[in-house]
Amino acid sequence: MQNTVAKVAVVGSGISGSVCAATLARNGMSVTLFDSARGPGGRMSQRREISEDGRELLFDHGAPYFTVTNPDVFSVVTEWESRGLVAEWKSNFGSFDCFTNKFVNTEQQERESKKYVGVPGMNSICKALCHEPGVDSKFNMGIGKFEWLERENLWSLIGLDGQHLGHFKGVVASDKNIASPRFTAITGQLPPLGMKVYV
Repeated sequence: MQNTVAKVAVVGSGISGSVCAATLARNGMSVTLFDSARGPGGRMSQRREISEDGRELLFDHGAPYFTVTNPDVFSVVTEWESRGLVAEWKSNFGSFDCFTNKFVNTEQQERESKKYVGVPGMNSICKALCHEPGVDSKFNMGIGKFEWLERENLWSLIGLDGQHLGHFKGVVASDKNIASPRFTAITGQLPPLGMKVYV
């Protein structure tokens, strides 16, 4: 009997899609990760801008940091920390009060749990996870349609350009836009995943 590795598609390379893809691959699945963006990160993306004096500026435009309260998640974050993907944010933390025009130190309110940041940016976590062994990441590739093939018991994925992207035993949809009306506003097409749920 031949042992066939199950092929799974993960749509979206934000933190949930990246963690899912890496976890599935570590457990023996063949994972193809699709994202319409040019790189991984989703809400943990990082922007690069060139200042007037020619310096490159990097800034996280999504989550500035994260905290951990779940022991299982803490063990994952500890592993990321050992790999140099995250570090504890030990700098002062404050906010700007626009009514008083002053910075207000909120460090005491935030002390209950450690704050973590990606190193060197928040998207570093997603970048590393999207390139784990067993994960084939495909960027600049939006999904236009999910089709359930009843006879083959497989999912067929079609790109926005109509290109056949493959057949998969399972699909994980971690990008909220694939079932959102916003998808139509952006692409002019119906969302690839309708409101029907397949089990």
